[in-house]
Amino acid sequence: MATKALFNTVVNWFIRQRIDQIQNFIDHPIETQKGILFSQLFHAEDTEYGKLYGFNSISSYQDFKNKVPIVTYEDFEPYIEKARQGYKDVSWPGLIKHFAKSSGTTNAKSKFIPISAESLEYCHMKAGKDMVSIYANNHPENQLFTNKNLRLGGSSELYADFNTKFGDLSAILIDNLPFWVEITTTPSKKVSLMSEWESKLKAITSEVKNEDVGSILGVPSWMMVLLQRVLKETQVSNIAELWPNLEVFFHGGISFKPYREQYKQIIGKNINYYEIYNASEGFFGIQDRSDSDEMLLMLDYGIFYEFIPMDQFHFSSPKVVSLEEVEIGKNYAMVITTNGGLWRYLIGDTVVFTSISPFRIKITGRTKHYINAFGEELMITNVESALAKACEATGAQITDFTGAPVFMKENEGGAHEWIFEFSRLPDDLENFIDVFDQHLKTINSDYEAKRYNNMTLKRPIVHIAKHNLFYHWLESKGKLGGQNKVPRLSNDREYIDPLLELNK
Repeated sequence: MATKALFNTVVNWFIRQRIDQIQNFIDHPIETQKGILFSQLFHAEDTEYGKLYGFNSISSYQDFKNKVPIVTYEDFEPYIEKARQGYKDVSWPGLIKHFAKSSGTTNAKSKFIPISAESLEYCHMKAGKDMVSIYANNHPENQLFTNKNLRLGGSSELYADFNTKFGDLSAILIDNLPFWVEITTTPSKKVSLMSEWESKLKAITSEVKNEDVGSILGVPSWMMVLLQRVLKETQVSNIAELWPNLEVFFHGGISFKPYREQYKQIIGKNINYYEIYNASEGFFGIQDRSDSDEMLLMLDYGIFYEFIPMDQFHFSSPKVVSLEEVEIGKNYAMVITTNGGLWRYLIGDTVVFTSISPFRIKITGRTKHYINAFGEELMITNVESALAKACEATGAQITDFTGAPVFMKENEGGAHEWIFEFSRLPDDLENFIDVFDQHLKTINSDYEAKRYNNMTLKRPIVHIAKHNLFYHWLESKGKLGGQNKVPRLSNDREYIDPLLELNK
């Protein structure tokens, strides 16, 4: 025990040395970002992409905006495919050895995101250390390295293709973790690298139930599945009974709002919750205060940020701003230039700044995942806020949901149709719908206008999902575990119609 305590003290001291560097980019955000941009341009000027767009002639941010186009994955895919085939110096110097396979939330074909040696070391791995550094700095009494950290990644098998490897980002990270992280982590590397979800879940449960877990890391929806399995296996009343030293849950991938009450109940004691914002393309934000779910935008990970105001997103030539021009409370689509060789890449996420000194953000949704069939401009943050009110009013708990428009027919107005899977049903479903609807009107004036007298939008149509409906739908798509999820909102009926059919 004394050895563990000493190890915890030493590692805590080591990781907290990073705090001064974080404070430096907080104090000098614009200078930090400019330095990253011109460092990236210099490093990549002799690549195929750098020569095509004249990186060596770019001397200002305005030059960069004028010469380098904003791209989607589809635009950039030919360069990624060339790099995957083993060509060097395509959009980043040298050979890219790893590609994170990601299909996001859609049924579309898989994306392959380049993970250079620099992005692996100075973005993804650095962020993992920072996550712990920030928490340890806020909680000097922590015992993170006395106990085990439970990680829950996705399918973690790596596959060889051409001269490169591809797989889930979690597979790449696990394959490259330093030894001191591995000895403090559960489940074992062997179990973490299992690919079939059900077998993996069984093996994880078997290992972690006998460990003294102090922290957990994963996507809230899938971590809940694991914790419920652990409770069932061990027959304890709550997680705190099994893991009395559990102190923090680092979570990301989806909003935590619908799950907060469920976690309080299943854990059985108060712990800390820290949100992170990571993706295959990069690691962007870390909650830096215990009493707020806003995330500090991490500015020294080799990522240069730009933003498109969402009210201009669909313009042919939208306004694009750098960090020094953003405004608090405005919804932006995020554009990134990375040390993985992505240049002015539209990641597809939308964020809002809650502070500009320092720069803190909240995720508001996806550029493609919203409902705006009638001009209502319904964003995921609106829905989550309204659902929290409806759950509070009716004692309900939601595990998953999705919504889409019902389009107008002849003289009939349209509507929004929802499928909610409840872990605890509302005591009055009609009241649940009314509170949900009313709160949407309160916080979204466009929705309120379209709901006026049921002229454009009728009252929401709500279906109660069968138990594990969303789980079985994802299972049928081979998308269990990890970052996989059903889009919460869609402007068409691509997701809701199959789910309604499965729910019959």
